[in-house]
Amino acid sequence: MNTPVYDFLIQYAERDPVRLHMPGHKGRFGAPALQRATTLDLTEITGADSLFEAEGILAESERNAASLYGTAYTFYSCGGSTLCIQTMLLLMKQQGRAVLAARNVHRAFLNTCVLLDLPVQWIYPRESDGILSGTYDLADFEAALQQQTRPACVYVTSPDYLGRMADIAGLAELCHRYHAKLLVDNAHGAHLAFLPWRCHPIQLGADYCCDSAHKMLSGLTGTAYLHVRSDIDVEPERVRDAMAMFGSTSPSYLMLASLDWCNRELASPLFRKQLEEVLDRIQQLKCRFSPRYCFVDGDPMHLTIDAAAGGFHGLELAAYLEQHEAFVEYADAFHVVLLCSAANTDRDFDILEQLLERFSPTPAESGEKYALPRPEKVCGIREAALAPQEIVPIGESSGRICAAVKVPCPPAVPIVLSGERIDARCIAVCEAYGITEISVVQ
Repeated sequence: MNTPVYDFLIQYAERDPVRLHMPGHKGRFGAPALQRATTLDLTEITGADSLFEAEGILAESERNAASLYGTAYTFYSCGGSTLCIQTMLLLMKQQGRAVLAARNVHRAFLNTCVLLDLPVQWIYPRESDGILSGTYDLADFEAALQQQTRPACVYVTSPDYLGRMADIAGLAELCHRYHAKLLVDNAHGAHLAFLPWRCHPIQLGADYCCDSAHKMLSGLTGTAYLHVRSDIDVEPERVRDAMAMFGSTSPSYLMLASLDWCNRELASPLFRKQLEEVLDRIQQLKCRFSPRYCFVDGDPMHLTIDAAAGGFHGLELAAYLEQHEAFVEYADAFHVVLLCSAANTDRDFDILEQLLERFSPTPAESGEKYALPRPEKVCGIREAALAPQEIVPIGESSGRICAAVKVPCPPAVPIVLSGERIDARCIAVCEAYGITEISVVQ
């Protein structure tokens, strides 16, 4: 697959032109380790195209991505999946759709609702595995859709932070039966389109979804794809205009070139071979260490260990691994999330298996796996988030109205939402996840 953006940057740098344009480093200044990168760091000069008005090399590269994912349109984001989420929700607002959302959303979704003044009808899981993951029932989504008096959209996160997958095919069929749109935060699943079985949201019928190219693929941090399944759903110019509402007017050409090159990798037989080899190593590891370690079902590239089920503390395992130069994606008392990709090597897995073999945990009770609380809603998300506010200790917040969502990233799943009244349950969950203070409405 060709790489028009990457090739343009390389050819421009090799010509060593007089740079009478931004950026100010002129391809010369900068930290020594970044010197090569600065020669490729350009702006929208002649021939470089323009991201939100793409019709040249960027449009060609995006078409390459669309062909890989089987979409009508795929758009590049230098603002991560956050920009894609903002774009999807703005498009839904412009279409006048009600928003129904599974509750385990990323805080980027909440922040967008503040900006767009979007009310949300929440769908809660029937069963929970802490705040990060849960099992949702299609019947709950259908009941919510039946209540709507105007067109709607359904928003879900899949895979979730632990790697569990929603029933996207079932949700897509349900949404389309009610003339609703299905939006999927697939930030952790850009690789799913290339697994041996069909499990990417677009393949399963989602109308829109975002993929973070940097999370599971080789894109630079902050790169993402926004996928649109059908060309009759929305005009590409509308999508670009929506992205431009939130995106920087100075998108990074280094990031765009990394997306361009990522396409080439995804199209290569070598990538498929490497992906299959990593899948085999993951399966071998799970077979070797089950039932000593309990692994969460879902996306195979999320190697998530259920520490609570194994009778030890997740933070102990994470600390042990990091002492031996193996760094995890996320850990709390209950889980340790290890993210794998096609770039992991046999050496990586050999070291990981040795460490898991040698780890001798201290038996411990991890405590209650708190489900997401359901506090009283007092006012709208936007009203609370933009109101005068103050920060108070979490232990002194009972009865106060949550103003701004405060939750570490990762995992960035809000425990209590703007506009909700903080109760004892909210406080207990926040304390369990190490949150010591919270912003409340004055």
